[in-house]
Amino acid sequence: MTTPKRHSNSRTNMKRKSKKLHTIDLSTCSNCGEAKLPHRICPKCGYYNGKLVIPPKVKKEKAPA
Repeated sequence: MTTPKRHSNSRTNMKRKSKKLHTIDLSTCSNCGEAKLPHRICPKCGYYNGKLVIPPKVKKEKAPA
């Protein structure tokens, strides 16, 4: 039975560097200026690439009782 080979410090660190947490890159919506994920429809106004994709939801008011 053979013993496992020892890895150098730099090789061990190279394996570890891919495990770190990455920051989320946000872009701004060209229509409303809200922060959003890149290449996604804006959740606030529903625009993508200058075109309306999803019409914004309109809240219904309650009828007076």
